[in-house]
Amino acid sequence: MISLSHRVILAWSWERRLIALLSGACGALAMPPLDLLPALVIPFTAAIWLIDGSGSGRSRVSAAALLNAASIGWWWGFGYFLAGLWWLGAAFLVDADEFLWAMPLGVIGLPAGLALFPALGFAVARLLWSTGPARLFAFAFGLGLSEWLRGHIFTGFPWNQFGQALGDYLVTGQAASLVGVEGLTLLALLIFGAPALVATDPSGRARWRSLVVAGLAFAALVAFGAVRLAGAGGLAPQLDAVNVVEGVKLRVMQPNISMFDKRRALDGQGLLDFYLGLSDKSASPSASSILDATHVVWPESPFPFLLAEQPQALKQIGAKLQGKVQLITGAIRTDPAAAGGRQRFFNAIQIVSPDGSITQSYDKVHLVPFGEYLPAPFRWMLTVLGLRQFVQVPGGFEAGAIRTPMTVAGLPPFLPLICYEAIFPTEALAGQTRPRFLLNVTNDAWFGQTFGPYQHFAQSRLRTIEQGLPLVRAANTGISAVVDPFGRVVRQLPLNVADVIDSPLPKAIAPTIYARFGLGITFTMLMVLGGVALVSAIGGGRHWVKPKR
Repeated sequence: MISLSHRVILAWSWERRLIALLSGACGALAMPPLDLLPALVIPFTAAIWLIDGSGSGRSRVSAAALLNAASIGWWWGFGYFLAGLWWLGAAFLVDADEFLWAMPLGVIGLPAGLALFPALGFAVARLLWSTGPARLFAFAFGLGLSEWLRGHIFTGFPWNQFGQALGDYLVTGQAASLVGVEGLTLLALLIFGAPALVATDPSGRARWRSLVVAGLAFAALVAFGAVRLAGAGGLAPQLDAVNVVEGVKLRVMQPNISMFDKRRALDGQGLLDFYLGLSDKSASPSASSILDATHVVWPESPFPFLLAEQPQALKQIGAKLQGKVQLITGAIRTDPAAAGGRQRFFNAIQIVSPDGSITQSYDKVHLVPFGEYLPAPFRWMLTVLGLRQFVQVPGGFEAGAIRTPMTVAGLPPFLPLICYEAIFPTEALAGQTRPRFLLNVTNDAWFGQTFGPYQHFAQSRLRTIEQGLPLVRAANTGISAVVDPFGRVVRQLPLNVADVIDSPLPKAIAPTIYARFGLGITFTMLMVLGGVALVSAIGGGRHWVKPKR
């Protein structure tokens, strides 16, 4: 292993870039649905050795060393995002005659842009680099800071943060109740980066110390998760052991309409008939029809028409509900009072009462750039090229003003999250008013039978552990599910199946530590890591000197 570490540290030119690219790509193996958690050792170990090799002689800090680290960090990040986001290409095939030419912009261009964040992380780490175990703290601080920035600036894109690899395992994921996915990212960097020190520490005894500490830290994560779950009934408690809200019977409908079928389906009436028929199916001895439910949930924007402007459709829905059932559905909403004559459209969740009238709407606040709207800095250029957003709405969607809990008769207050709003940890908070569950409607049919829907569900599920809130999720093609506040799946439908879920609503638990303190915990962990790295760098820890060839 020592010779391997020196081979990586001494690598130069194309060989160095290739090592960075391939090792970064291995990190994607740890993400859903593969979930090969030990695979994180490969990219993190290689990253530390590559930063070791970015030095400039005995110079403590030099522009050349920082630039070298940033350059190799970009290749490393490009490999990670290229391997982890390849499935985005499926969205360009939906309207292939219009968007196929732009596929490289999404499949290659987006990873290239996202790679700027680990490039920054590598440079920051190099700035605080020193010999010995303390450089592991510099590595975790640099990459952890860049991951936090990736999730927040330029509207944010925290997809597949490194901590998600720990979060997708129910036992290790329980730590998200303490530190959130950002904290899990920092822990993952420390734990799975520790093997890099085994081959490069000059002292035989000290060589293994970091690895032992990392192993104990991982064992502590497992122990905490096991104890927390044991106190709540175990890994997979029986449904009758789950604490549920009295009087609530949910029916979640997953229609499994592909985007190709949706584009061809000009017959909105036919789709509505299908949705109502599927929602009314006999799913079990205890649920023979839609009338056995108190609340029915449909996925994101299922209609090829504006529901509020179709009184006949609302009348038909009301007739099926028979004055007994509430419908919560995704829909496209328009603002009739738009100024200047331009009609504005919103991606919404609407509540249809038992009499067939729309009583409430929530407009999606965090829209998908390029998917639902064209960002202003690029709009004129992309319009000239003839490119529009993916959704077939004139001018794209407008963002809603604010996200607040919704209250529907017979339900406790819930926080609405449309599509990828559920991947943002801080957006599962709603100011001073705490909801009692999360409701996520989405349409992942854009991505077909790829890794995308699995990753989206995994991130949505992690919000339950962070907040101590259950999740009700309706996805057009899947994965639809009801999840309890410990991240345990109560009911679930697989991908590409048309069916319904009948489930009670699990009760929320007390606010978790992360729900109470949120970003304060992340910043505290970052300050500790950065402080240790800085003290070591200033206090005599010299930078790594590359071995002589």
